[in-house]
Amino acid sequence: MILQTKRCVLRPWRESDAPALYEYARDPRIGPAAGWPVHTDVQNSRRIIQEVLSEEETYAVVLRGDSADRPVGSIGLMFGTASNLPLGEGEAELGYWVGVPFWGQGLIPEAAHELMRHGFETLGLHTIWCGYFAGNEKSRRVQEKCGFRPHHVNKDQPWPLMGDIRTEYITCITRAQWEELCEAKNSD
Repeated sequence: MILQTKRCVLRPWRESDAPALYEYARDPRIGPAAGWPVHTDVQNSRRIIQEVLSEEETYAVVLRGDSADRPVGSIGLMFGTASNLPLGEGEAELGYWVGVPFWGQGLIPEAAHELMRHGFETLGLHTIWCGYFAGNEKSRRVQEKCGFRPHHVNKDQPWPLMGDIRTEYITCITRAQWEELCEAKNSD
């Protein structure tokens, strides 16, 4: 499936995206803030594409009109055990990141809005969850811009991927809350 926004194309990841993925995922400002280790080389990035980013409803974020079709970030909906949250039927967790050169441009909120639309309208979800770790203000702001509301805090949680202890702020948005946001936006 391919989804589009005004400035982005959300498409499935390909193994040939490994060099572009590595270019951004090797930056220590991205992965550790999101809860995953810095990529060590192109082969590591290729393995991540094969094992993680190839999941259904996981998309490469590509700038619309980029003739090279190079990913600048990733966004996806995780279901069941793919999420670290206890999700029920009709629920998913939203995850995302974007390369440092594209920070502050609003690309991820734009992509997230489209993926939320897809999740609620096409997939029939009733709740989308999201989370950010203490200190990750960029991720917190994305969630606020997308209408996610604070739900609870998981303090002092072991985070095996990084081998540390973290505090995670969990947010969510229901289909009804999302519909209210859409109505308010359309009436402006």
